[in-house]
Amino acid sequence: MLFYPDFYCDNVRDVKLEFLKQNNIKGVILDVDNTLIDYYRQFENGTIEWVQGLKKAEIKLCIVSNSNKHDKVRNVAEQLDVPYFHFAKKPFKIGFLKAKKQMGLEAQNIAAIGDQIMTDVVGANRCKMFSILVKPIKEKDIFITRIKRPLENWIIKSYLKRINNK
Repeated sequence: MLFYPDFYCDNVRDVKLEFLKQNNIKGVILDVDNTLIDYYRQFENGTIEWVQGLKKAEIKLCIVSNSNKHDKVRNVAEQLDVPYFHFAKKPFKIGFLKAKKQMGLEAQNIAAIGDQIMTDVVGANRCKMFSILVKPIKEKDIFITRIKRPLENWIIKSYLKRINNK
């Protein structure tokens, strides 16, 4: 289903290398806001080390963010030493396809990790990538995201009910 992720977990650090390998994932697209950093542009403890671990395991990484704040996205990308695309217009395919080309991988070998269904999950699913939804780092969001959260929470409840009844 377009709105359901392939995997749902608490945070990016819960996406283990073994899990990626089991699912034949060789590249990861990362969202920025409330996935890698909070509203105040702070990384959660262990996130930078998690990214470094994936890089050491030769998992290709790319940031794809809807943020139009180029300096913010560039700063995160520079701290992690990964390529990036900002103002990606997710859930449209363009940002995901740019990252796919950057990584030189097939869509089925790429996972996209983000905190929003309407942008990250829908975009990844439309591109036939492995979609991973994480809980937002903090409740504080920009205005437009706050508007979407109630609908996304309803979809998550439906998703959890569905997978728990399997």
